[in-house]
Parts: sequence; structure tokens; C-alpha cells
Amino acid sequence: MNKIKNKPKYIADHLYTADPSAHVFNGKLYIYPSHDIESGVTENDNGDHFNMQDYHVFSMEDTDGEVQDHGCVLKLEDIPWAGRQLWAPDAAEKDGKYYLYFPMKDKNDIFRMGVAISQQPEGPFVPEPTPIDGSYSIDPAVFQDNQEDYYMYFGGIWGGQLQRYRDNKAIEVGQEPADHEDALCPKVVKLSKDMKAFAEAPRDLVILDENGTPLKAGDYDRRYFEGPWMHKYNGKYYFSYSTGNTHKICYAVSDSPYGPFEYKGIILTSVVGWTTHHSIVEFKNKWYLFYHDSQPSGGKTWLRSVKFVEIDYHEDGTISTIEGKD
Repeated sequence: MNKIKNKPKYIADHLYTADPSAHVFNGKLYIYPSHDIESGVTENDNGDHFNMQDYHVFSMEDTDGEVQDHGCVLKLEDIPWAGRQLWAPDAAEKDGKYYLYFPMKDKNDIFRMGVAISQQPEGPFVPEPTPIDGSYSIDPAVFQDNQEDYYMYFGGIWGGQLQRYRDNKAIEVGQEPADHEDALCPKVVKLSKDMKAFAEAPRDLVILDENGTPLKAGDYDRRYFEGPWMHKYNGKYYFSYSTGNTHKICYAVSDSPYGPFEYKGIILTSVVGWTTHHSIVEFKNKWYLFYHDSQPSGGKTWLRSVKFVEIDYHEDGTISTIEGKD
């Protein structure tokens, strides 16, 4: 395990936050999390108890300094196609505009991806009137590869509904593959130049084992479940993700943003709470892992708190494993 250089630090104690997407904009570190609330919905495997209603944005000038809460930047009631549940968002910048991507159930209780736009990274954000055409499932993570190319990675099984789709089409009786079959893949899609649409059909992002074989659905310790993130380090693409019901953050590496990716190991072991959802960002020449746990709420899985810690890379490009319950 990694010897943590400094203790993980929570970003807020005045409200519950989860699913942090961290980015550096204009020399500051911005965090775009979910906002957990106590809504009284009974906990279940579909995640109905994650009944989020809005988003806040946080920023900091330095990781040792004060964290600023910029307040509510988008509400469920302001989104024309809203049904329920504002789950894990992400943000991106292009040509001086800022785009907040979010999954939300429409009025038919189907998860779609939406986008809202602002002139500043801290919002507020104005939502587009309709979801992104062809979008489905949850957990958008947008990666800028160069000046022009932006990719969205997405997908989550169980409550995230990814198991309901094959080849980007909804199937009548959606379920996970059998344990011996190939695991469901997260999706990757290039975004349009205006950042408001898919420029192509989403593709499977295939994760291979050490023998070059796609991970199987029964490989619960390594297969993808939800919470994708992409970053680049020393010219390589690092795809990291949650294994869900086995409570790990794992990663795989490729020479292409489309993959295939080779599984490399575990970044974070299980935390207090059911699972976690993360991001990785470089800030002032150090790399940080942002994630969440349920320790401040006494273990309530639907009341989580975002925290972050510095991470290390070895000379061969592998990432040190951090013990989640330290």
C-alpha cells in the first residue's frame, strides 16, 4: 500500500457531496460533485435513495487552503426534461465556455445525459432544453485530448441502466451477461465541436487482462461497474473506474483514447460506504485522487463526503495503491 504523504482532506462539512470531478481552470482547482441529501427514499440496488436535486461547485487556490462553495449552480426544477435524480456530473472548458454534463432520469424514468452552459467555471449553468441525442446510462466523464478533441466516457450497471443496452440500443429484457461471458463495457464517444452532441455512435471501451483477453462479467474484482475517468500521464491514457459491488477503484492503460486498455491494478481499496466514484487531476505539479466515503455520516451510503489525497506513480508508470479506510 502507498504510504500516504498527507492525510486525506474533506472538501466540505456543511453539506454532503459525492462523485467528485476535479479540473484545473484558470489556475484554480474546481470540483464538480453530486449533492447528497436525506430524502427518505428506501435504500435499494437501483439507487433510488440517491435522490439528488441540485449541483454545487467548489474551488480552491491551493490544496492546503480554503475550499470555496460557489453555491447551487443548477437545479432539477430548472431542467425542462427533468424527471428525477441528478447523479454524478462532470465539466469541461472550450473557447472560454464551460459545460456541465450530467445524467438524469427523464419523465419516463430513463437515464439520459444533459448539458448546461456557463461563461465561468463556477456557474451558474443554463441547461439545454433536451438531453443529448443518443445518450443513455450515467456517469459522464469528459476528457480533452488536445485543442479540438473531447471524448465522453460513460456507463454504469444496476441502477445506471447500462445492462439495458446492447450496441447502443435498448433491449427488451436487459440484464448483465453470465459470469463466463465478456463483461459489459463502458462507453466512449467523441463530442461534437459545439460540445452539445455526440459526433459519432458510442463505442465499447474494452478492458483486457494480462493475456490480452477481455475481462469477464464474473471477474468482479476487475470488471467495470461505473464511475469512469480518463487522464493522461507520460503519453499514456489511463482509464480508471469503480468495480462497484467489490468496492475498488481500478485502472487500465492504453496508447489510444478508444483503447483497448490493459488492466494494471488497484488505485483505491474499499472505503466506508458501499462504493466510491473518483477523479484524478494534476495540480501544481502534483497528482491528486478525489473520491468520497460515508465516514462523516456514520456509514450512510447515501450521505457521502468528498475527500482528496496525493497519489504516486512508480517509474514504470504504475500507480501506488491507497488504503481506502486509512
